[in-house]
Amino acid sequence: MVDSDPRVYEATFLRTPFQLLSGAGWKKLVALRVDSEGVLLGGAPAQYGKQTAFAPWKDIRSVVLWYQRTAGRGINHIGLRRHPEAPRLAGPNSKMTPQSAAMIAPHVEYDLLLDSRPINFWRLDPEKLQAAVDAFAPSVSVLVYRQTEQ
Repeated sequence: MVDSDPRVYEATFLRTPFQLLSGAGWKKLVALRVDSEGVLLGGAPAQYGKQTAFAPWKDIRSVVLWYQRTAGRGINHIGLRRHPEAPRLAGPNSKMTPQSAAMIAPHVEYDLLLDSRPINFWRLDPEKLQAAVDAFAPSVSVLVYRQTEQ
């Protein structure tokens, strides 16, 4: 079913041969979806079913864009800052300990890191993201974290 609401923002993973080899087939995999119900964070293509998670608007305090410095070019991420009582989300970082999270991204709160996805093999349109959040959850802010030099 195609959503006809023009306010919905959806970004999909680029299709690669790895997607076929991982068993995901050649179907469209949603990396991020923002709609009237909440935010869907897609899992990595190789673990898509196990890592994809949905958070309803009532659980979300803010959407956060952040950067992780690495030995290479670094990685942009999108994450959700949620209410403390919200249930845990599945995801690639779900088994990460607070200690390892602090070593990887010391400028990001542990719970935010758990509820984040790398922006890899898909493109984020910040303007469309902001428009969708404003349309569906005007009380939820979109934040950009800048990493400071240490």
